[in-house]
Amino acid sequence: MKEAKVGRWVMGVCGFFLVSFFLAPMTVEAGSVGPLEGRANAIDYYSEDGFGSYGNQNAVPENESGKCCPAFAWSEVNFYAAIIYGFGDVNCHQKAERSWEVNNNQLPVCTRDVGIFCGLFIGGVVFSRRGWNRWTVRDTCLSLLPERMLHDVYAQNRRTLLWLGCGLLLCLPLIFDGFLQLLTSYESNNIKRILTGIPFGFGIGVLLCAMFSARAEAFRGAGEVLLPGNAKFTLAKEEAQESE
Repeated sequence: MKEAKVGRWVMGVCGFFLVSFFLAPMTVEAGSVGPLEGRANAIDYYSEDGFGSYGNQNAVPENESGKCCPAFAWSEVNFYAAIIYGFGDVNCHQKAERSWEVNNNQLPVCTRDVGIFCGLFIGGVVFSRRGWNRWTVRDTCLSLLPERMLHDVYAQNRRTLLWLGCGLLLCLPLIFDGFLQLLTSYESNNIKRILTGIPFGFGIGVLLCAMFSARAEAFRGAGEVLLPGNAKFTLAKEEAQESE
C-alpha cells in the first residue's frame, strides 16, 4: 500500500527531527549553546566570525567583559549536532525566550517549530493508517474523515469547501496567536506556541502525504475511484458527450 508507505516516510523523517531537537543538545558540552538570537531563513551561526556569523556578531553585551554568551558555531560541533543545529539555524529564528533548554543548551528550534514537527509526525501516523488514494490531492486528504460525514458532501459536490475549511481550521490557532503577537501588545507563551503549532503541522503533514499518494494512473478510469456514498467521478469531457 503506497499510502501507508508515504505516511510512514513522513512519520519517520519528521519523528527523527522531532526527537533530534531534544537529543542534539545532549551531545554537545553543557552550557555551550545559547542564548541564541537569529533570523528565520538565514544562516546566523555557521561560524564564530566570517561567513554565517550574524548571530555571534550581533550579540548584545550583558557583562563587563563585553560578551553576552559563549560564541556558538554549529560547524564546529559533532556531525549529528551540526546537522540538527544547522537545520534549525536555516529554518528558525531561534529566539532564546521562545525556546526550551536541554542539558543547559538551547534547542535548535523554537517551541512553535517543536509543535509543528509534532503535528507533522501525527499527520504521518494518521495518514499511514487511514489515508487512501482518491485520484486528487483534495479527495485524498478528505479520506481521513469518517465516511458517513462525507456522504452529503459528495452528493452535493462540496468537497473543495470542506477541504479548504478543514485547512483553515487547522491554521487559525497559529495565525491568531502569531499575528496577535505581531500586531498588538499580546505576548504568547511556549505552551501556547506548542499547542497552536501542532494542528498546523498536522495539516501540513496530511497535505504532504496526500501530494505523494494521489495518483490518477493507479486507476483505469475516474469512475473506478471508490468515493463515500457510492459517488462517482465524471470527467468533464464525458459529461459534455452525455449532454449532447
